[in-house]
Amino acid sequence: MAPRVAVVVFPGTNCEHDVIVSLSGLGAQAELVWHRERHLVGFDAVILPGGFAHGDYLRPGALARFSPVMAAVAEFAASGGPVVGICNGFQVLTEARLLPGALQKNRGLHFLCQPAVIEVVSSRSVLTRGIPVGTELNVPINHFDGSYVCDAQTLAELRAEDRIVLRYRENPNGSIDDIAGICNATGNVVGLMPHPERASSELLGSTDGLVLLRSLLAAEETEITTSAPSPPVPTW
Repeated sequence: MAPRVAVVVFPGTNCEHDVIVSLSGLGAQAELVWHRERHLVGFDAVILPGGFAHGDYLRPGALARFSPVMAAVAEFAASGGPVVGICNGFQVLTEARLLPGALQKNRGLHFLCQPAVIEVVSSRSVLTRGIPVGTELNVPINHFDGSYVCDAQTLAELRAEDRIVLRYRENPNGSIDDIAGICNATGNVVGLMPHPERASSELLGSTDGLVLLRSLLAAEETEITTSAPSPPVPTW
């Protein structure tokens, strides 16, 4: 059975179809889910894609955290379901306190849209499970508020608990400790600023993003084989 993935759409999201195409090409059943949806029954994973949720008013992700779907995302994550936030989705996850820290404006106050080499530094997350530590991937970034920050205690915890998932080889935005992605304590919630869905075809310059997406789908398929199917839920 193909993994069923919810791709959440907020007003202002603009990378949802890129994610759908990438996941569908890997055999997943990816479906758009509007931010007013209150249930995620029957899905095997959730992705919060990039864009400008609610126009980034106040700050990126600040309003999206109050969308009805986020209660369902939090419940899904608490049950152990895989949740991945990409770029703006990462910002939403920090605002919703599903991941620690915050994303602030890039060093130099420049919008960045460029290739970035990232290194897998932990294989304990649903996005990097099975990927050898030290693997380097060419995955683009596209953000203005992409510099990850946290206090000293949080950084110490992330390091000690092996929760820093990805690091930039050459830090483009000023993120503390070169962090490009982190996970929660159980490894099932991941946030990253680079866009793996934009590195899913040679026509886009790289297929390295598929390495991460395959890992996510492999984690979903493992869950599917050990759980009974659930009834479908309407999306739009």
